[in-house]
Amino acid sequence: MTNSAFCLHNANVYTGFSIMKNCAVYIKNGKIADVYNERRFQQKKFSDKTRVIDMCGANILPGFIDTHIHGSGGFGTDDADYHAILGMSSFLAGEGVTAFIPTINASPEKELMKKIDAVLRAMGKEKGAKILGLHLEGPFLSPERIGGQSAEGLSPVDLRLMKRIYKAGKGKIINMTVAPELKNMRELALYCLEKGIILQAGHTNATYEQMIEGMQVNIMHLTHMFNAMRPLHHREPGVVGAGLIHREISCEFIGDGVHTNPNLIKLLLQNKTADKLVLITDALKYAHVEPPADADFYFDKCFKRKADDVIIGSGITMLDGFRNLLAGGVSTEDAVRMASVNPARIMRQSGLGMLVPGYAADLNIMDKNFNLVDTMVGGKFIREKQV
Repeated sequence: MTNSAFCLHNANVYTGFSIMKNCAVYIKNGKIADVYNERRFQQKKFSDKTRVIDMCGANILPGFIDTHIHGSGGFGTDDADYHAILGMSSFLAGEGVTAFIPTINASPEKELMKKIDAVLRAMGKEKGAKILGLHLEGPFLSPERIGGQSAEGLSPVDLRLMKRIYKAGKGKIINMTVAPELKNMRELALYCLEKGIILQAGHTNATYEQMIEGMQVNIMHLTHMFNAMRPLHHREPGVVGAGLIHREISCEFIGDGVHTNPNLIKLLLQNKTADKLVLITDALKYAHVEPPADADFYFDKCFKRKADDVIIGSGITMLDGFRNLLAGGVSTEDAVRMASVNPARIMRQSGLGMLVPGYAADLNIMDKNFNLVDTMVGGKFIREKQV
């Protein structure tokens, strides 16, 4: 669209902290300029350059932000090709994602550098969802909780390697999954803290006490809660126990209903406020696409290795996860927090995740049943359909 200004009125607007019924969102130059009620809309005079659209009672929500995703729609970070990252951007925007952090799994150094370079080369060229930076899921992970990761990609904590990784990332590494119990992790954590990299615990066999030590160096976020981590035990609370006991810890969870039983989302909400929970997909390249017949994995509600049936990733989009939350009884307001507000805040992405003046005009238009109608990224519609 060539319009630089829009007014979307007669809508229910989920701002990220409230619901404003029968309201309008005024968008100018790619930003939210104002959000106001219908009475003020009727009083306001718009220039001829402003496109005024009646939403007919539709819902307007902040765009989804996926902070842990390996691929989707046939494109993935394992391709080590910036065209694939751009393909992810375009596909995800069609599924309601307005921003994402491509996740790179544990890889030998040479491969890791190629994957990092591919993401960096794609940044700024995307036509769909915005690439915020990098999430490194490794290489400093526990071989005892390897899950779907490759053993050859793991490494003991090595500060020299971390410095090479940081240099290759050119300041674009946002978050990194680590195992807090590994030897020399404190030294690495302090280095990452200095560089502004958010550390999160995952693929970890840490004891409760080791997790507490990790918290003392600001490892305060958990990667795909309940999965690939020491579980709760009545004599050893483990990582899961630490996440449940300490409300200040935030947790991401995979919203496919398989990795995390929906009843456990209820448990998390009983132990934490909704602002500590982040919906993710942990999706793989072939999410929403038929995997090749000769692949060493198969899809059955999630992706599993053929050799041992180990779960290696999900096949959902954020839109799927969001609707799963609603179907599981989570309120729309809390689902919006988990899918949009919290990912932006916890990953320190200012100006994203809410529909308030000054924030990016990244939003989803959904019908009364929360089916996706259109998505706007930076004030531009991804697809135009009638509400």
